[in-house]
Amino acid sequence: MRNKFTTLTSTAVPLPIENIDTDQIIPARFLKATTREGFGENLFRDWRYDKEGNPKAEFVMNSPIYGGEILVAGKNFGCGSSREHAAWAIDGAGFRAVVSSFFADIFRNNALNNGLLPVTVSEQMLEAIFAAVKENPKTEIKIDLPAQTIEIVGTEHKESFDIAPYKKQCLENGYDDVDFLVSIREEIKAFEQK
Repeated sequence: MRNKFTTLTSTAVPLPIENIDTDQIIPARFLKATTREGFGENLFRDWRYDKEGNPKAEFVMNSPIYGGEILVAGKNFGCGSSREHAAWAIDGAGFRAVVSSFFADIFRNNALNNGLLPVTVSEQMLEAIFAAVKENPKTEIKIDLPAQTIEIVGTEHKESFDIAPYKKQCLENGYDDVDFLVSIREEIKAFEQK
């Protein structure tokens, strides 16, 4: 079982770049491992570190100003190849949710299957979040999964978001697909006996 996701209020790390693909999220050379451990340190590896492995001061994740459990990214996040490792890397770096105005379908599904919540917002809401966080890095974003809302705390900016009911139930209970099946085993047994 994973951590349950109900309501998350956190500061955010802004990455206002469009078309971030999975190879930028986690470069292919790190895909040899078959378990989730260690991927977080290589999230955005080529953007975060130089060839000698030193942090690049200009990259937002290396800034002491920004932090939190929410990554806010530009439109078309997670495009490219279908590597599940991208979701592992984001989760491993301490993010519980990613906010964008558009996610590639395969990335969105991989994220949901791995306990990471992708929140799709309007272009206007995304711009408002980027502006608020740029003006004040301590700005908090509140994601309420049961209510399916996202808001910039202390402002009028609030929006609803969609999520498949099954995936919502899994996130709220900390289930993966197997945990969900175990949770309804009595119903499955009853169905089999009919």
